[in-house]
Amino acid sequence: MSKDKLIIFDTTMRDGEQSPGAAMSREDKLRIARALERLKVDVIEAGFPASSPGDFASVKAVAEIIKDARVCALARTGDADIDRAAEAIKPAAAPRIHTFIATSPLHMEKKLRMTPDQVVEAAVRAVKRARQYTDDVEFSAEDAGRSEMEFLCRIFEAVIDAGATTINVPDTVGYNLPQQFGEKFRYLIENIPNSDKAIFSAHCHNDLGLAVANSLAAVMAGARQVECAVNGLGERAGNAALEEIVMAVRTRQDLFPCDVGVDTRHLLACSKLVAAITGFHVQPNKAIVGLNAFAHESGIHQDGVLKSRETYEIMRAQDVGWQDNRLTLGKLSGRNAFKQRMTALGFEFASQEEMAEAFRRFKELADKKREIFDEDLMALVTDMDLSQANERIKLVGMKACAEIGETPQATVSLVVDGEERSATAEGDGSVDATFKAIEAIVNSGAQLQLYSVQSITSGTDAQGEVSVRLARDGMAVNGSGSDTDIVIASAKAYVNCLNLVLAARSHAAAGV
Repeated sequence: MSKDKLIIFDTTMRDGEQSPGAAMSREDKLRIARALERLKVDVIEAGFPASSPGDFASVKAVAEIIKDARVCALARTGDADIDRAAEAIKPAAAPRIHTFIATSPLHMEKKLRMTPDQVVEAAVRAVKRARQYTDDVEFSAEDAGRSEMEFLCRIFEAVIDAGATTINVPDTVGYNLPQQFGEKFRYLIENIPNSDKAIFSAHCHNDLGLAVANSLAAVMAGARQVECAVNGLGERAGNAALEEIVMAVRTRQDLFPCDVGVDTRHLLACSKLVAAITGFHVQPNKAIVGLNAFAHESGIHQDGVLKSRETYEIMRAQDVGWQDNRLTLGKLSGRNAFKQRMTALGFEFASQEEMAEAFRRFKELADKKREIFDEDLMALVTDMDLSQANERIKLVGMKACAEIGETPQATVSLVVDGEERSATAEGDGSVDATFKAIEAIVNSGAQLQLYSVQSITSGTDAQGEVSVRLARDGMAVNGSGSDTDIVIASAKAYVNCLNLVLAARSHAAAGV
């Protein structure tokens, strides 16, 4: 007997973007959307079109390029929100409107200042209006985790009658426990007369560290959609992590009555892309995509794995995108071998020119590093992808000098809108001097909010990956750069960030 399909609804670009400092540009969202399409998620929630002109433009741009997944836009229950969402997703091959209103006594009284009757009326009106634009309408009861069961039954029955095809039950503040949340779904499905006419969905936050556990409890109780985000990105403590939901269901097929259609081999690549764009790197011991997820330090564990992998590994590392660490590629490797390896890692080049540029960068890296790892290749392509987006500023040369007892100094050469400029500055260290030299040329007026460094692989010749966050006029952007020299990687990240700042200004000036 075939199993039900569990719909994977990704909200990285909507709820995930609400993480402080995780704002994404339109180009960022397009890159993530393409990665999610390769991953074969079922629904991509691209944003909240009514929230800003920029978010509207981003959702519309995603809707125009995605063909193999549903593209969803979030909307409150007001007519203007619904209409704006409909306009943004109009180009989508499979559009969805996701409308919501709060249903807990606390939210209805304190936030909405509406009676329960008024909330039901608003929800029904919104669903009916959304159905004028698409037959795929999702309704969410915000703070359902703290809502009264009788009222949830009432409002869900009403919106299903009005045309809602998906009913989302969010644990908005991460308050529920797994058994409690599972029982909530079981009760709703059994007691709503028309529950068979809609798919029930779970959207869990991680305030108590239970988002994944609560989501899986909901699935066992009948939910057939889970809303989640890559790397668990999201407001406060985040959302349920997409990669953990997917691999839990896939690994425990002996227990779950459903399966996912996700191509799990792209999980790692997608995780790394989201981390590079947002500057939110995953911790080494993060499940599935953390650097140590398949590492074994204990002698007992190592001995067991060598004898039989299954002794201490319940999944194959290759199934989620990890490959054997050591590559046979090197500076003498040919173009075809490089291309095949990148394909195995989940990267496809859009053109011969893009492939040629990636191969050129690979050769440069091979001259610097004795050993090349898969993580190096992923960082190389991500770095190339980030640096080429709206590249009005280009790093063409730099020299940094630091001596004990002397003030560090850096000289930087940039090409800005086709004109080469140079500047020299002193700082508290080589990186500080480099950033000050860049600012002497560009004079962006942006404030540095985040600077973080992590090693991509091991060894003294390892590439360093630097994340930078700059803020200007109430807007924050994240940049990333990698190199075997950490000061150069820092300069690349800063320049990448400045390009994003300029792009955001251009979009704002154009009213998009």
